[in-house]
Amino acid sequence: MTQTPVLELIGISKRFGDTQANDDISISLDKGEVVALLGENGAGKTTLMSILFGHYTPDSGVVKVAGVELPQGKPRAAINAGVGMVHQHFSLSANLTVLENVMTGTERLFRLGSNTRAGRKKLMEISERFGLKVDPDARVGDLSVGEQQRVEILKALYNDAQILILDEPTAVLTNIEAEKLYATLREMAAKGLSLIFISHKLHEVLAAADRVVVLRGGKAVAERKAKDTDRAELAELMVGRRVARPVREASTPGAVVLSARGVSVGTKLTDLDFELRAGEMLGIIGVSGNGQTTLAHLVSGLVAPDDGTFEVFGEPVTRASVTAMIEKGVGRIPEDRNAEGAIGDMTIWENAVLERVFSSRFSKAGLVDRQAARTFSSQLVERFDVRGGDPDKRIRLLSGGNMQKLILGRNLMDDPKILIAAQPTRGLDEGAIAAVHARILQARKAGAAVLLISEDLDEVISLADRIQAIAGGRLSPPVDADKADPRQLGLMMAGDWDDVEPAHAH
Repeated sequence: MTQTPVLELIGISKRFGDTQANDDISISLDKGEVVALLGENGAGKTTLMSILFGHYTPDSGVVKVAGVELPQGKPRAAINAGVGMVHQHFSLSANLTVLENVMTGTERLFRLGSNTRAGRKKLMEISERFGLKVDPDARVGDLSVGEQQRVEILKALYNDAQILILDEPTAVLTNIEAEKLYATLREMAAKGLSLIFISHKLHEVLAAADRVVVLRGGKAVAERKAKDTDRAELAELMVGRRVARPVREASTPGAVVLSARGVSVGTKLTDLDFELRAGEMLGIIGVSGNGQTTLAHLVSGLVAPDDGTFEVFGEPVTRASVTAMIEKGVGRIPEDRNAEGAIGDMTIWENAVLERVFSSRFSKAGLVDRQAARTFSSQLVERFDVRGGDPDKRIRLLSGGNMQKLILGRNLMDDPKILIAAQPTRGLDEGAIAAVHARILQARKAGAAVLLISEDLDEVISLADRIQAIAGGRLSPPVDADKADPRQLGLMMAGDWDDVEPAHAH
């Protein structure tokens, strides 16, 4: 007798205007199984899971849990059926404790007090069972990103979830945190939970999943057992063609365009020394939270140094001014494209000229030259392959990869002299990563000085000419990327660089 799947999505289709987000997709999940839903940005993964959880109503198709059809468009019905969802962007209240966050929404609105004793007991039992250690009295705002995600998972399990859906669970985690998470997911599956996780990170998919379902263009185009496939095949299935990341070519750097000597910024950066030359890429590698964000803000003109000497093209910088940096030829890809790179409810054409809207190119007599801005936007969309880039569409409707290509494009259209690329491929799929890498290497080849700030060791080793590690707000001496090995860089990221042999500027 064949066992009924714990979850079935049968013939799911969903259209938004002219976009077919899901096209007749069918997926099943067995008890204790981990299934990865893999696809490019915009392939329809999140839409499909939102239908499963009742956030969207499908145009056609049904969702069944343990053989019973779920009412459509009702999240409470999914929760009651044992489906829990952990979203990519957390929905926790920073000012509440772990226990308060977990219990929110689990008790009737009109009751005399909260049964926190029973809630605490249940939370600690779940925490112990699944190895998700937390302090129930800790304020969520004081937790690391990895710890906050643990709370999100516990909240779903507290609601008695037997099926757990995780949307891009490692998008904001460090490599170490991601490894711990996937080890936890495997343990959870071994204890009877069934899991679907949305991802585009091939090594994580292969390490954590039993089975992989690939979406492309809104269709389920392939299904593989994880043990029977590899990264190359999955990348090709995702994109529909063979994907090869570009390779850095040798170059001869020019004059120093950016330098720091003994620079400190508050408590975030201490006594930094680095220099960047035209036509070279300096990679800054480190674990999240070690000062990378402040370093990117310093070079972008968002903050000024408190101590030391910071020079751009030989001129000291003593005050914060993004406008002044842009006028000097500095382009920036911020690490958080949604919070710092774009304004979601503004259109694509407005975002395309956002940082340069007051320049004479896009402004006349204090008014925006809409025709010039729209023309620039259309050229950018075409040149950088921003798919779905209708100038009048709100930018939040773009996939993450296409939003990143637009942000990259608006900075590269005018050939910047300095490019700051902070976490430039975070949250992107394999095809988009290759495209962004190619564009950054083209800028370097054209003579731009590139400061690459990333938590992805492979990315930094493959793209940068020299590498410095950042730890506790301090920078290591630089090492040649061609001579660097992951173990050495790992030690440097931990703050151990006593035995580092510094690279010499060419």
